[in-house]
Amino acid sequence: MARIGYARVSSVGQSLEVQLAKLKDCDKIYQEQRSATGKRPRLVACLEYVREGDTLVVTRLDRLARSTLHLCQIADELRRKEVHLQVLDQQIDTSDATGRLLFHMLGAIAQFETELRAERQLDGIHLAKARGVTFGRSKQLSPAQVAELRQRRQQGVLIRTLMQEYRISKATVYRYLKVE
Repeated sequence: MARIGYARVSSVGQSLEVQLAKLKDCDKIYQEQRSATGKRPRLVACLEYVREGDTLVVTRLDRLARSTLHLCQIADELRRKEVHLQVLDQQIDTSDATGRLLFHMLGAIAQFETELRAERQLDGIHLAKARGVTFGRSKQLSPAQVAELRQRRQQGVLIRTLMQEYRISKATVYRYLKVE
């Protein structure tokens, strides 16, 4: 019946101190500084470690999962292993029916907020494009340089030489040669 803590911040510049202070009563704490969208080896290790009767403790739901689907997958794994989940800031404890209901409701609301944020971001991108804003990295070579690069390649200049002279990668050389 151990209390296992999990703390996560998204970037190296952020501090785990606040979460760790809230998790001080845990028997063991897993922590990492990783984005929720990438691989999180410490979360995987934490979920492998917890056993029947244990309680996984996090400060907030968004520290645990990246989406409602991911949250439900974690919840299913914990339920299968008979491990409870306690979320301190939202006062959720899945050891009872009310806590489980609240857990799923908050997860759905969090997913809704994420989707709204994505829609607003997409709207902003469309507006910017309509105003003529271009996205992505600017081209490394001018059209004149691209024409010169193609001509030199047709004359038999090695890709390696073109890479060095134009200070671009092999993939970029091939991309410029391919684009018509």
